[in-house]
Amino acid sequence: MPGIFSQRVFPLLQLTRMALVFTAISNSLAALLLLAAWKARDDGQTLRDVLPLEHVVVVALISIGLYGFGMSLNDIIDRRRDRQLAAHRPLPSGRVGVVTAHVICAMLGMMALAGGALYARRTGEASMSLFLVAGTGALIVFYDLAGKYLVALGLLTLGLIRFFHAVIPAPQLPLLWHPLLLLNHVTLLSLVAYQWEEKRPSLTRAHWWGVLSGLLTVDVLFVGLVWWRRGMRRDVSWWESLRIEPALLLPFACAAAFVGLAWYLRRQVAVSRNAGQTLMLYGLLWLIVYDAAFVVGFVGPVPALALLVLLPLAYASVQMMRWWGQLIALSQRPGFKRPAA
Repeated sequence: MPGIFSQRVFPLLQLTRMALVFTAISNSLAALLLLAAWKARDDGQTLRDVLPLEHVVVVALISIGLYGFGMSLNDIIDRRRDRQLAAHRPLPSGRVGVVTAHVICAMLGMMALAGGALYARRTGEASMSLFLVAGTGALIVFYDLAGKYLVALGLLTLGLIRFFHAVIPAPQLPLLWHPLLLLNHVTLLSLVAYQWEEKRPSLTRAHWWGVLSGLLTVDVLFVGLVWWRRGMRRDVSWWESLRIEPALLLPFACAAAFVGLAWYLRRQVAVSRNAGQTLMLYGLLWLIVYDAAFVVGFVGPVPALALLVLLPLAYASVQMMRWWGQLIALSQRPGFKRPAA
């Protein structure tokens, strides 16, 4: 059994980066809960009445499909480059075949699309959720093929992927601030981690201004669109149309807490590259904290605690994958290189 896991299952989990898929599941489930609470309030029903278990399962499958599709596609595209820079990865090491990787990638993409179609049909949202799944998938393809080489545009694309992924279960945008905070967090996290990890090409002042100005433009655009649709067109005050409520204080306090965590981390970790990698991991896990913070304020403490369980689960999965990877590396035959003259 351990042999089957290490030779077949583990390489596929590595290829699709499934250890961190819980962050994507948490984002989409939080959006689903916020939508259900919004509907329950307007219809005078309970949360259970407007949130069938089927919707929870389908939304989770969409998240798994999109996340695994993006990660496996990235490794397929980079497999020749990884032979020189990351030979331990599943594809260049030969632990996953190229054909197998293509099949897994295609199956995950189709699972996401099928889930989007089913969710749209069950919720009566016409084709909007399916369109968002396809659009998010297109952004993932763009990033894997070209965006990651365009630095500023690529970093902004990462944030947009998180935004639209979180909107899939709730195209009505019951609470804009949830996907908007995910967008800003992922974009700025990726920007700072890129700098700390000293990736190439190096960030220039133009890159920084490009990301920050682009992020501000997107923020203003989304806020303006929601205000126009709910406020100006329905003669509702701007704070009511944007749902500016005291419950927003907690998630934004969590954002401030993460800034403090990042500052502490940079002071404690001497090697900049290691600090950047650790920041990226903690930053992705922190997305679950945001989800729970929004849900506790706008839905209730019990659903928030249920989401928060995904945090230790994700962290434990990451540590297990690292441990198993080190174990496999030790069991493999060592390679030798001729020293340069």
